[in-house]
Amino acid sequence: MIEHFFQCPYCWEQISMLIDVSQNHQSYIEDCETCCKPIKIIVQLEHQEIISFQAENIEQ
Repeated sequence: MIEHFFQCPYCWEQISMLIDVSQNHQSYIEDCETCCKPIKIIVQLEHQEIISFQAENIEQ
């Protein structure tokens, strides 16, 4: 697991999450710690390092 910091696409607060490095491609919904809105998280890893991270607003 590695900690990753990013900005919420709704409230713009910086939040952190733990990323499981055992899967090279991940996509899931996680609620913001601050505003509780759902964020679509898309992560790609290579050699247990994040190479791509997206946090998307799903209420568009």
